[in-house]
Amino acid sequence: MLRKSARPLGDMRQIEPELLDVLPANDPRAARSRRDIGRLNAILGSARVIASVARELLGDRPGRRMVDLGAGDGTLMLRLARRLGPGWRNAEVTLVDRQGVVSAETCRQFERLWWNAYPITSDVFDWMGLPSSHRVDLMAANLFLHHFPRPALARLMEMAAERTDCFIACEPRRCLVSALASRWLWLIGCNAVTRHDPVLSVRAGFVGEELSALWPKSRNWQLQERAAGLFSHCFVARRRGGAKTCGRNDD
Repeated sequence: MLRKSARPLGDMRQIEPELLDVLPANDPRAARSRRDIGRLNAILGSARVIASVARELLGDRPGRRMVDLGAGDGTLMLRLARRLGPGWRNAEVTLVDRQGVVSAETCRQFERLWWNAYPITSDVFDWMGLPSSHRVDLMAANLFLHHFPRPALARLMEMAAERTDCFIACEPRRCLVSALASRWLWLIGCNAVTRHDPVLSVRAGFVGEELSALWPKSRNWQLQERAAGLFSHCFVARRRGGAKTCGRNDD
C-alpha cells in the first residue's frame, strides 16, 4: 500500500560531494564509516524492504541472478541473502562499486549461504556499458541513486532497464523527519564522516514520484514509489509479464 510522504525538505534536490566518495578506500575514517553505514542499514531495514519486494515479485526459485549497484562492502546484499533464505540458494550476485572494498570474509559468508558473489571494481556506467553485462533477474541499489544529478540518473535508469526485468532502490527520503534524524547520529556513535554525509544525502534524496519520472517511458513497465519506514524512499520498476503487479502502471 502506498504511504503519503512526510513533509518534503525543499522542492529541489541538492547534490553535494560526500566525504566517503572522496576518501581513499583504505582510509581508517572511511573503513569506520562503512561499518557505521552497515549499522544504519540495519536500523533503516533496507535489506528487509528489498527482500520483501524481491520475494513478492520473483518468488523463491533458486538460481536467481542479481546485481547490486554501488554495493560498497557487500554487507547489505549479504544481509539480503540471509533474509531471502534457502529458497534462493545458488543465486549469483554481482557487487559493482568503484572502490574494491568487498572482503574475502564477506565472500566466504556468501558461500556459506550457497550464494555466488562476484565483486567488480568499476564505475557503474563503465560496467553497464560493457557488452558482457548480461541480463539479470534483479538489479538493486541502496543509498546510491541520490549521488547522481538528473541527467546522469536518467541515463543510469535507461541502462538498467535494458539489463533487468526488476529494479529496486532504497534511497534517503527528502523530508524534515529525515533531516532532523541525520543530525543526531552521534547518539549511536557514528564517526565524523558518517555524521557529515547523511545530512547531504537527505538533501539529495527523493520524494513523490521523482524516480518514476526518470524511468524510461514505456507501457511495458509497472512502477511503484513510496515511503519505506520513517526515513527511506523505495522505488520499484517491474517489466510487465514477468511477475505480479507491483504498483501504478506507466502508460
